[in-house]
Amino acid sequence: MPDDAAARAVAEEESAFSHPAVDPDSTAAYGDHPDQVIDFYAPRGERLPGEAPPLVVVLHGGAWRAPYDRRHITPFADFLARRGFAVANVEYRRGPASPAAGTSIPAQGSAIGSAIGSAEGAAGGPVAGRWPDTFDDVAAALDALPALVREALPQADPRRTVITGHSAGGHLALWAAARHVLPKDAPWRTDAPAALRGVIALAPIADFTVAEELAVCDGAAAQLLGGEVKFAERLPYADPTLLLPTGIATTLVQGRADLVVPQAVAESYADAAAKSGEVVGLTLLEDVGHFPLIDPAADACAVVAEEIAQLAW
Repeated sequence: MPDDAAARAVAEEESAFSHPAVDPDSTAAYGDHPDQVIDFYAPRGERLPGEAPPLVVVLHGGAWRAPYDRRHITPFADFLARRGFAVANVEYRRGPASPAAGTSIPAQGSAIGSAIGSAEGAAGGPVAGRWPDTFDDVAAALDALPALVREALPQADPRRTVITGHSAGGHLALWAAARHVLPKDAPWRTDAPAALRGVIALAPIADFTVAEELAVCDGAAAQLLGGEVKFAERLPYADPTLLLPTGIATTLVQGRADLVVPQAVAESYADAAAKSGEVVGLTLLEDVGHFPLIDPAADACAVVAEEIAQLAW
């Protein structure tokens, strides 16, 4: 059975990364760094007459590590655009010495997922994230987004904005929706909740303590926070389970067969939400691993689009 699960995971990964990258309709900067950009995809599918398309903000995964940029999730962004959504695909600074955005992704179909989930981040491998740069960027991107959307996607309805993210990007989506409950001394804290219809987090690294116990992505969560010496100190500023309740509609979509970010991580977040008095949706998909959630060829991806639609429309 373990061999079968591993073989299925490899096949799912190969399928997800078999799609060619899809260039955006436009790109705008929200800062001076090459990684501080957002790609925009105009809606291409049918929509209800007279209805402005909702905006979906996409945050990519890759364990917050430099080699894995937004290009690998562009087929998913295009999939959503073809479903009638306006899409903003956000880039952000990842591990140290991050190369310019759009130049770092390995060839489509390479073993990106295996690298994310294996010994990357160990001695000689890319480190996960930058503190505080990764969080600075996500906050700045979301703050700049309304003005950028008015210019790049004037047909979109920003009142119907949903944030989604995959894996490490799922963490960032949950975090972005919780900035109003950050500690009072956090530089990213907002005075009020973000104007969102909701969050759809896909196999998110949603509980850092559980993720570290399970060695998710070889300790990526601890690396993101600056290593074990800073982990406990910075946890209240970064861990979604400690930023509850948010008052924002939230659903987690998780494959039961996920070997990269196991189901227990999502369940722990949902349990923490319940204890805080907040109801969080948890959609568990049978016989689905980590990558079908962003694979346009997979049934799971259609489920994700429907979850987004239920919040957005």
